[in-house]
Amino acid sequence: MSLCFQPFHYASKIKYCVRKHTRSLSLGRKNPSIVKVASAETTSTSFLHKQSSDALIGPGNGIGIIGGVSIDFTLTFAKRLKNLLLEEEGSSPPFILCSDPSLSKELSSLDRSSSPFSSAKKEADCSTIVENLRRKRAFLDRSGVCCVVMPCHISHSWHDEIKEGCSVPFLHVGECVANELKQAQLKPLESGSPLRIGVLATNPSLLPTIYQEKLENKGFEVVLLDKATVEHTVIPAVEALNRKDFEGAQNLFKIALQVLLMKAVNRVILASDHLEQLLPPEDPLWTKCIDPMDALARLSLEYARSPETGI
Repeated sequence: MSLCFQPFHYASKIKYCVRKHTRSLSLGRKNPSIVKVASAETTSTSFLHKQSSDALIGPGNGIGIIGGVSIDFTLTFAKRLKNLLLEEEGSSPPFILCSDPSLSKELSSLDRSSSPFSSAKKEADCSTIVENLRRKRAFLDRSGVCCVVMPCHISHSWHDEIKEGCSVPFLHVGECVANELKQAQLKPLESGSPLRIGVLATNPSLLPTIYQEKLENKGFEVVLLDKATVEHTVIPAVEALNRKDFEGAQNLFKIALQVLLMKAVNRVILASDHLEQLLPPEDPLWTKCIDPMDALARLSLEYARSPETGI
């Protein structure tokens, strides 16, 4: 597991945190190390374990980040925080980032799966993933952060289990985006119809627990793709992405997006870390899309700036 301690005012310094292993010549085993970013201090793993009951940052205004399907996506979230601070000219709370490549590999395989996995399979195959995430959450909880976030859609499948026992706010991406949509006071596109929000994901079986329930609790009508459209657009798009056929994946993704827009949805939530890369920033379809991780980043900064933390 790699950890990064980073104040956001090192705006141009947020690059890559990598998991490094040094092989002991005498014992022949791998030892995880903690990686330094910018001017942050590097601390040995053994020291952190001994001092885990003490806050690593202060005065309780830091943000704890649990990595997801890849280090790239996780650092993209850190860059979102940096960009928001640059836009608002705000002060710079620190953050602690936990990244585990072995966990990322397992999460990525689930997120890219073309076949939704059942509840039974989740229980049988994912208990180790949940326990891994719980350990990272517990570590961050003890480290002096004011809140913990998981910028990963797939990890939110087990949000409640991971959250159990957490002493600081453990933010849920579905609640964040649902609250922001409610505050936006959007108007239905069709007179007399409820306000509709589309949700597009690479693994539709995850939607009810991550987004659908949260949106419906706020009064939105959630629109999903029908089974035939998923089988002919979303699943082939995932398969094309796995083959590195980005053009084919992009074309299929646009078709799926247009199908949802034809159902008079105001916005479409992109509920997958992989879908964001399939649409060029200049594409006009972006105006109809929502990246829920932006909402998660905004709320985490609000916690860091609250009066209790002194930011």
